[in-house]
Amino acid sequence: MARIRGSRVGEQVKKELSQILQQEIKDPRIGFVTVTAVEMSGDLQIAKVYVSVMGTSEKKQQTLAGLEKAKGYIRSEIGRRIHLRHVPELVFVIDESLEHSEHISKLLNDVNVREKNQ
Repeated sequence: MARIRGSRVGEQVKKELSQILQQEIKDPRIGFVTVTAVEMSGDLQIAKVYVSVMGTSEKKQQTLAGLEKAKGYIRSEIGRRIHLRHVPELVFVIDESLEHSEHISKLLNDVNVREKNQ
């Protein structure tokens, strides 16, 4: 039961957080950010927020710094919109899965090209 509630709360946090980042945060360090997933802790006190950021590792670090700076505002907005008794602490993590999948696709494509040429 707790896992289902955590999943529901995580999806709601993801939805609201995406809207807040797109429409309300004006920090120039935060460019095009996509919230890919939100994992809630069992007690709903911590939300691990996975974000995808296009650009260099420096750009990604700048984006994380901007998100950390805006964390208080984001938490208060989430609390106001979702009406949780305890607003979860947000932990932002860069989601590298897109880069990994692109790298794997490139490697597989290279193998296919080599096999055709042999």
